[in-house]
Amino acid sequence: MAEALTSALQNTKLSNTTSDWKANLKAPAKDGRVQTEDVTATKGLEFEDFVISRELMMGIYEAGFEKPSPIQEETIPVALTGRDILARAKNGTGKTAAFVIPTLERINVKSAKVQALLIVPTRELALQTSQVCKTLGKHLGLNVMVSTGGTSLKDDILRLNDVVHIIVGTPGRILDLASKGVADLSECPTFVMDEADKLLSPEFTPVIEQLLSFLPKDRQAMLFSATFPLIVKSFKDKHMKSPYEINLMDELTLRGITQYYAFVEEKEKVHCLNTLFSKLQINQSIIFCNSTNRVELLAKKITELGYSCFYSHARMLQNHRNRVFHDFRNGVCRNLVCSDLLTRGIDIQAVNVVINFDFPKNAETYLHRIGRSGRFGHLGLAINLINWDDRFNLYKIEQDLGTEIQPIPASIDKKLYVYDSPETIPRPISNANVSTSRPNNGGAQNGQSQEGQRRGGYRGNYQNYARGGQSNGRPQQNHQGEASGSGSGRGRGGPRGGYQGTRGGIDRGRGQQH
Repeated sequence: MAEALTSALQNTKLSNTTSDWKANLKAPAKDGRVQTEDVTATKGLEFEDFVISRELMMGIYEAGFEKPSPIQEETIPVALTGRDILARAKNGTGKTAAFVIPTLERINVKSAKVQALLIVPTRELALQTSQVCKTLGKHLGLNVMVSTGGTSLKDDILRLNDVVHIIVGTPGRILDLASKGVADLSECPTFVMDEADKLLSPEFTPVIEQLLSFLPKDRQAMLFSATFPLIVKSFKDKHMKSPYEINLMDELTLRGITQYYAFVEEKEKVHCLNTLFSKLQINQSIIFCNSTNRVELLAKKITELGYSCFYSHARMLQNHRNRVFHDFRNGVCRNLVCSDLLTRGIDIQAVNVVINFDFPKNAETYLHRIGRSGRFGHLGLAINLINWDDRFNLYKIEQDLGTEIQPIPASIDKKLYVYDSPETIPRPISNANVSTSRPNNGGAQNGQSQEGQRRGGYRGNYQNYARGGQSNGRPQQNHQGEASGSGSGRGRGGPRGGYQGTRGGIDRGRGQQH
């Protein structure tokens, strides 16, 4: 079906292609980074080939989109026909735009009804997805609302008194609004689930089932994810009508991500991390821990080492999580320590290094974690700190994903993860719904000196910044002396040098929380 639609589109000459309407667009600088086949192996379609309005086209190009990725080529023509879709594609290959573009095109701005419901599993992903809708649809005159738990229900109710065309949110809050009769979904023709495998897990499935009862039976349902467990098939059979199935997962891991492991004793991990910071050329990094307790402890350790660092986890207040997410996306800080809260769908183009300080327990979590780097076909680095107890998980994850995680070398080739011109990396558009006010806790503003940032230190509220210098495009420097990293951790890969030491470590956390 997609092939037939593609052929028809290529033979269609639209007015979009015959005018110079692009001339006055305020498009960002072209991203000149090399891309992998994950996003370049296309059929040659242009966005102009899709039957979409010029106003939407303007938003697409002004957002910096150049050509549709494979998942967008497969999805958009079919989605525009109103057919149900079950799509599986790798993290970071353009899934969000694949469902946002047809969703925006099908909105009737003259109608005051809610016409699209986009469900995601986390609050941060809801903020990000709503911003994509606003950015691509900024010339359409439509209204997008984001609604998640942890924020004021009263504010959501007040916003729904005005016209809202698209709601983006987490399942619990949307169900709350629908069951109270505040959000009228009775004429909502489009229902999208992003990260569908997570949304159909036992914790969310009952909520999703109830939520569907508020939508019309003739709705269009679109499910997107990188992994589809058996529960997805059950949902498809029960709630979808002959969905068009897309599977672009010839392999599970992104081609642009280079994966390494290093065997490190627990007490040596912080020192190993310190050495990585001093040796790697990090643009931005995300460091994962397996518990919220360890997230805060590690953030404090990194701060004490003299590096700029934020942290985020599920037990933080929502406005603090929003502030951290917003600032990190906008490059205020170089490093983010977090739990698995940010493994789903978060797209930060500047992240070129992911470090698993604690190795994940399963392949699904590992896949989503490392997918925070190497976004949209670009290069990235994933480094896993492994202890003796992790060796079986390492082997199992390699088998499940059909990939090989290499032992870390003494020196990592910068061509694997560093770009010649980091200033060309696209910067995210700020979320207008996130306040830009900052607590009076000594946090450094953009443009402050490195010395001013270092004095900021580790704070007792949400920021907890480690004020290291942000040397754009250059390796991070330890302001308290560079570690030598001369230890040797023996394991499956043999001796290690250059990335390990003999001191540091943090206390063990209490259970895993997301």
